[in-house]
Amino acid sequence: MILFPAIDLKDGKCVRLKHGDMATATVYNDDPAAQAKAFEDQGFEWLHVVDLNGAFKGQSVNSAAVGAILKATKNPVQLGGGIRTLPQIEDWLDRGLTRVILGTVAVREPELVKEACKAFPGKIAVGIDAKGGKVAVEGWAEASELGVIELARKFEGAGVAAIIYTDIDRDGVLTGINWDSTIDLAEAVSIPVIASGGLASIADIVRMTMPDAKKLEGAISGRALYDGRIDPAEALAILRGERAEAE
Repeated sequence: MILFPAIDLKDGKCVRLKHGDMATATVYNDDPAAQAKAFEDQGFEWLHVVDLNGAFKGQSVNSAAVGAILKATKNPVQLGGGIRTLPQIEDWLDRGLTRVILGTVAVREPELVKEACKAFPGKIAVGIDAKGGKVAVEGWAEASELGVIELARKFEGAGVAAIIYTDIDRDGVLTGINWDSTIDLAEAVSIPVIASGGLASIADIVRMTMPDAKKLEGAISGRALYDGRIDPAEALAILRGERAEAE
């Protein structure tokens, strides 16, 4: 079970949003590369990065910051936000990304996702962001009529490495992950699911260890880590099954 610390990039800085609203951005670090190294030093083994500007513009905007992150950390990095073509995917993988996350294009061009999975085995994740149970696109600015499970099932057998499922209504507001819908999704497909949106406290970390959550690959944490609501050492110890030490 993996806990993915998150770096969301806006204008080259490490920020967190509330409900995906760019106007609510709180800057947590002016140096995303330093933040990436800090997460590695704390014991995290993966890094989740989102180019927020890119998600809205449909093309990578914070490339320089992502490049600096890749140089600063030895941890594998997955990146989403504005990546919508095969050449863009190939370029990012050549630059050292471990996984590329495809969101809007998964709704608009599912065949491109399948093509990418064939071209880059094990390197493609699908980001499914939902508001009111329906999939949102274009940096969460537009709603579609697609249901979450309906979209996920389009990629069964395609070779998608993981589905990153975000409940937008909970993102950035520390209300706890929507475990019911996340686990329903994990049980509906064979693709590994990563929970995202609202992780609030050590209680959510403990929830990740419950039997019905075992199908998940892990969860993403942003604001709770930055605000100090989750102690990294304690969280990682719990996920390794070392609760006694953590307590």
